Amino acid sequence: MSAVQTRADAPATTPAGRFGGLLTAEVHRFAARRFIHVLLLLATLGWVTATVIGLLAFASPTPERLAAAEEARAEQVEMQNEGREQCLRDAEPPDDVPLDDWCGPETTTADVPLDWFLSPAPFSFAADGVGGAVGFSAAGSVLAFLVAATFVGAEWSTRSMVALLFWETRRPRVLGAKIAVVTVASAVLGMVAQAAWLAMAGLWQTFVGDDTALPDGFWPELLGTAGRGVLLTTLAGLLGFGLTNLVRNTGAALGVGFVYFAVLETAVRALRPEWQPWLLTNNATALVLPDGLTLTTAYDQLTGQPTEYLLGNLQAGVFMAVVTAMVLAVGIVLFSRRDLH
Repeated sequence: MSAVQTRADAPATTPAGRFGGLLTAEVHRFAARRFIHVLLLLATLGWVTATVIGLLAFASPTPERLAAAEEARAEQVEMQNEGREQCLRDAEPPDDVPLDDWCGPETTTADVPLDWFLSPAPFSFAADGVGGAVGFSAAGSVLAFLVAATFVGAEWSTRSMVALLFWETRRPRVLGAKIAVVTVASAVLGMVAQAAWLAMAGLWQTFVGDDTALPDGFWPELLGTAGRGVLLTTLAGLLGFGLTNLVRNTGAALGVGFVYFAVLETAVRALRPEWQPWLLTNNATALVLPDGLTLTTAYDQLTGQPTEYLLGNLQAGVFMAVVTAMVLAVGIVLFSRRDLH
């Protein structure tokens, strides 16, 4: 059996169907991937398992437990203040350091969280709601990367990418349809991930949560974090698609990703910390965190003071979008010009 070759400079035939038909075909192709079904099933099982573990690990405080915790906290505060008083009487700090700074400020009950003395502690949506949205953004991004990578990787491994060009010869339209499907699927996956966190947090707060009131501005901050998490998940899916399309193999794409994240970024942090604002993981983290990410890029050799760099949401989002667009653009150009075997 001879190999089929499709050359970019081969005479074009009349394309079959409209873009809508091509898009519909790609949706069916995406939905039919069994490995994608497996990934989504594993993610669902992971969510169920984590929810059950949380219901068992947290516990709503009873009045008796609260009273005991309050008493234990008061004793802890008293012991710390006694130590401070002892320091004020006996300490001999350097001449340029005030005694109050040397011994530290007086401790109050507000400085010691009550949860430290509750075992098991209750879940606090007020304290952990935003952090959970960040965590589910990371999980959704990894899942979107894998789903998109296996989607296009299967196209190359089964040679259906080549066969599709006999029906639709305009290669940019083929990739355009696939990119559109991956974009929508990744965005939906990101929204489902955030909804899953809210559902999990709602269950925990109802059955094993505390009664702490939500602080002012909680919902705008949480929803803003969730929205940026959906954006990150969408970009991660497109990046997984673009990288796998370049190397034409899912395993190779995952290998490239492992080398970059585990080896290259580790080396950069150790040898060139001033390059950290250009690392993908730092930008992904800065995109989702409410206040961005503060990086330590250097230390003053004389004073030992760190040089910090604030990587904000907008800068990180633009960087991630540019990198993703470049990977996709290179893939489209090469797909349009290379021979396909």
